[in-house]
Amino acid sequence: MAKATVIGGGFGGMAAALRLRARGHHVTLLDRCKRLGGRAQVFERGGYRHDAGPTVITAPFLFDELFELFGKQRQDYLNFIPLDIWYRFHFHDGREFDYGGTVEDTLSAIHAFEPDDCEGYERLLDHSKRIFDIGFTELADQPFHSVGTMLKQVPNLARLGCYRTVWQLVSKYLKSEPMRRAFSIHPLLVGGNPFETTCIYSLIHYLERKWGIYFAEGGTGAIVDALTKLMLESGIEIRTGVTVESIATQGRRASGIKLEDGDSFGTDMVVSNSDPLHLYSKMIKPAALGWSMKAKRMRMQQSMGLYVLYFGTARQYPEVAHHTIWLGERFKDLIKEIFHGKTLPEDFSLYLHRPTATDASFAPEGHDSFYVLAPVPNMQADIDWEVEGPRLRDRIVRALSETILPGLEQCIRSDFFMTPQDFATDYLSSKGSGFSVSPIFSQSAWFRFHNRSEALQNLYLVGAGTHPGAGVPGVLCSAKVMDRITPIA
Repeated sequence: MAKATVIGGGFGGMAAALRLRARGHHVTLLDRCKRLGGRAQVFERGGYRHDAGPTVITAPFLFDELFELFGKQRQDYLNFIPLDIWYRFHFHDGREFDYGGTVEDTLSAIHAFEPDDCEGYERLLDHSKRIFDIGFTELADQPFHSVGTMLKQVPNLARLGCYRTVWQLVSKYLKSEPMRRAFSIHPLLVGGNPFETTCIYSLIHYLERKWGIYFAEGGTGAIVDALTKLMLESGIEIRTGVTVESIATQGRRASGIKLEDGDSFGTDMVVSNSDPLHLYSKMIKPAALGWSMKAKRMRMQQSMGLYVLYFGTARQYPEVAHHTIWLGERFKDLIKEIFHGKTLPEDFSLYLHRPTATDASFAPEGHDSFYVLAPVPNMQADIDWEVEGPRLRDRIVRALSETILPGLEQCIRSDFFMTPQDFATDYLSSKGSGFSVSPIFSQSAWFRFHNRSEALQNLYLVGAGTHPGAGVPGVLCSAKVMDRITPIA
């Protein structure tokens, strides 16, 4: 039985550990946090519970597959609750648009908002499906280790117009500026700029439509607990609170693990669920990296950073949906400053998560639990978060109090926040990026860090920074790619 070591217990790492175990390997999973989940941590403050990471669950069959590997049913471990309203968009002029449900539901909502965009939406959905059929169905779990694999897809990508950005594709079909903004936000969910990200990522729109959007009963942390239980039942060794300092090598082969506490051990295979930029700059000796890998590492652009504010309220807001996209007055210029600016913008757009809309256990009776996520520049910008963190907190609370959460300034409780600096410290995310490598075309598929390491034999990559990319479906699919290219024990 070959020994496989997985570094990092995010969804990609947990899925990889389970797939390796199902193939007969002895598997050890290491994580620096006290609890598995990677960014999907759970915080408890003042009686309020908060999912720290991903909250939108799509493509639930990808979770089902992990349980089925061992002849088990996900429903016996975990319940997914379908949401009727997937996202409520709140625009700066006070208008709102509810997106979700059936196609007819969405068309009805569009008709009430901008009747001229109904036909365009149907055409956009059809285009998204055609991209999905190639980009997700055929390619999401396929390895891109050969440039030839990439070249074979050029005719398909050209035929689908994937030289366009997401914004350009959406604008081709929709006339209303608010509707264009609403249906261009999907790249931001995986760390991309809709004005720069190839419209390949428009497949996310059809992915949501095909399977719907769900919330895990008990929160995203309940998914982590269910997968942890499955791993333990399957004989996977789990070690938390340990940080990998480096990967030992024998020639061009990964041969062992050294921990920061001085412990070390040999292994036949390493799967890294850590940020590839951290992996290749901190965990592997420079001598083991060829010049091409060093150049690739240096040219890679990170995604934007995230500022996340968590809080409870001493009252409930039943009129607020489970997921709200709160859009400020500026859009294109704001996004440009987030991705390329060197200072913190004075305005913002927000993603608001209210889990108590679906699961009352997240807060004391009569209270609500929230988190608010604001895309911000990563640590390449000159931002002193010791100063700007509290200021941004106050600005966000004031803006929400004046709009969808009236009275928030008086009823907010137990609030705290995370900044890009925390992402760098807690998750070893390069430059504090929220989603690892940015999903622009020149950093996608073959151009991205490969699932089979270009630097070392017996080293494999899963997670947001490798193919196919960030987001829960993406990192789960990265483990399926790894499953196709690793040997059976």
